[in-house]
Parts: sequence; C-alpha cells; structure tokens
Amino acid sequence: MKDFLTLTEMVKRARINLNQHAWDYLIGGAETESALNRNRHGLDSWVFKPRILNDVSEVDATSTLLGQPVRLPVVMPPIGSVQLFEAGGAASVARAAQEFGVLQILSSVCLPDFEALAKEVPGPRIYQLYLMGDKAWLDVQIQRTIDAGYTAFCLTADTQVYSRRERDLLKRFAPPSGRRGGSPAFGTQAKMSWKTVEHIKAKFSIPLIVKGVNVADDARRCVDSGVDIVYVSNHGGRQLDHTRACIDALPEVVAAVGGRVPVWVDGGFMRGADVVKALCLGAAAVGMGRIEGLAMAAGGTPALVRALEIIEHEVKNALALNGISRLAELSPDLVERAGAMSSTHVLGAFPLLDQY
Repeated sequence: MKDFLTLTEMVKRARINLNQHAWDYLIGGAETESALNRNRHGLDSWVFKPRILNDVSEVDATSTLLGQPVRLPVVMPPIGSVQLFEAGGAASVARAAQEFGVLQILSSVCLPDFEALAKEVPGPRIYQLYLMGDKAWLDVQIQRTIDAGYTAFCLTADTQVYSRRERDLLKRFAPPSGRRGGSPAFGTQAKMSWKTVEHIKAKFSIPLIVKGVNVADDARRCVDSGVDIVYVSNHGGRQLDHTRACIDALPEVVAAVGGRVPVWVDGGFMRGADVVKALCLGAAAVGMGRIEGLAMAAGGTPALVRALEIIEHEVKNALALNGISRLAELSPDLVERAGAMSSTHVLGAFPLLDQY
C-alpha cells in the first residue's frame, strides 16, 4: 500500500475495483445531487490566510476525542452497506481505525453488527443507531451498546425517511441499507423527536451525539437537552437535496454552541486541507466518509491506513504552511470565504483523476 503516494491513485483504484452499482452508491447523492456537489463547492470556497515566520519545525496534529487520544481529529463516519466496498465491511474499517489511531462510528445498517464487531475487534468506538422500534426497543439497544463496550452513542436525525437516490433508482438497485430503509420498522425513524433525546439523557449516562444538525436553533436545543456532541452533517448530500454545504453551516452552529460541547462535522471532506479549514472554523473533529469508502474499495484495511497516513501528511503540511505548529493555534482568522474558482463535483478534490 506504500505504492499509493496520493489519494488520487486510491480513488482510481477504487473505481476499477467496484462495479457500477457499488460505485454509484458510494459517490452518489439525492435527486439532483445539488447538496452533494455543494459540499465540495463550499470547501473550495474557503481559502487560507497564512501567517509567516513562525517556527513550524515540529508540527503536532494529535488530539483527544471523547477522552481518547487520536493521531488526527478525524473520525470514520457510519456507512450503511460498507461491506459493498470490501468483504470485511465494518470490521476492516475498525482494524484500520485502531491501527492508525482514529475513532470509528459504526452504522446500525452495516455488517458485521455492533455486538459481533465488538467481539471481533475490541476497542473504543461509537455506535450509530436508526430508530427501528418503540421506546422499550430503544432502551434495549442502548443497554446492549453499553454492555458491548462502546464509547458513545449516536442518533442520526436527518433520515426521517429514506431519500430518492436516482443513481440507484435508475438501475433498480437497492443496497442492503436501502432495503432496511424501505421496511415498515424504519418508519419509526420519522417519529424521533426531542423527547427521544431527553429520554436517552434521562436514562443513560453514555455520551450522546446527535448527527444531522444544520442550524443554530437546533444546535442550541441539542446543548440544552444534554447532547454531548453536536454533529453538523447533511448526510453527504444523500438525504435532503439543496442544503447548504456543511462547512458553510459550521460557523453558525459553532457560534450557537458557544464552546459548551464539541462540534463535529462531515460532508465532502476529502483532503487534509479540508480538515484544517473545518478545524479553523471551530470543529473538534471531521468525518471523512467517502474517503473511508474509497480507500476500502481500493484495498481494505491496509489501504484505509495508507489513506489516513496521506491525510495526516496533508494536514501537517497545511498547518506548517499556515504558520501553525499545533491545533490549538488554529482560529477563524486563518480562513475566509472567497468563492470557488469554478463549478465542482463530488470528486472535485482530485482534479488529476483523468490525467494520470
């Protein structure tokens, strides 16, 4: 895997390895794919304002998330049907996350399931749940999560219904997680409310993450309800179409939270520079889901470890060239929104894909 010197090569290998069904599921979004592409456009629209003549001979990109030391403030987000990209599925992601030193969020609609994975690859990680039953069902799931040794529990709040993903519909393809989304039990997800959050916080002590926050009012209500981490996300452009880029929503959410709890973000983050932009704007961690999927397709656990090594190199380069030696020195003063140079695509972070 050391033969991969760039993420671009990894994306090319993933495209070769995947059939059209799996490729479209990985890179696609909802309906017009406006939100999908806007995530990339938003990231390209933020530019650095670097400082010079600072000693950056030693750059430290390590951090701590949920009390766990991490090599980078990056998380492997939940991906339903991740086993489509590599046979080991979530277990392969878990091994890579452990080997490199980042946290994994396990989806409740992937394989292996959360209890099997905890036995197969013990270690700190987060479990993300879709609501598929009543309050009693939820309580049992959370207790099983705690008993299995998970570090935190994540509710995804932007999937009230399963979206229309036309790449899949045009081919009459339904991934395993999509078939779950069409089941009667998944209809319970639409009933999830602030009372669900309040119930969890009143009954369980496991840290709670709410994923899918996009506006200040919801961010404030999360904090007031006891949520431990506010997670900015538009589901990678795969749920509601025509949303803001997540990096554009991030400053509003960070301001509303006011430092009371950490803010995490995902949505189109593909490169180390993307991560640094989010950290400048107040994020404590950045989810990189499509890179996770692309690396898995390129070569499973070793490829994902290699991708994280490349991202770490890019992060440290971006820090040094901005005159920053440690993450605590980052601030909004280092970035500004200047407008993207041209229209962008979900894979716009890899402009050389078709040239080499």
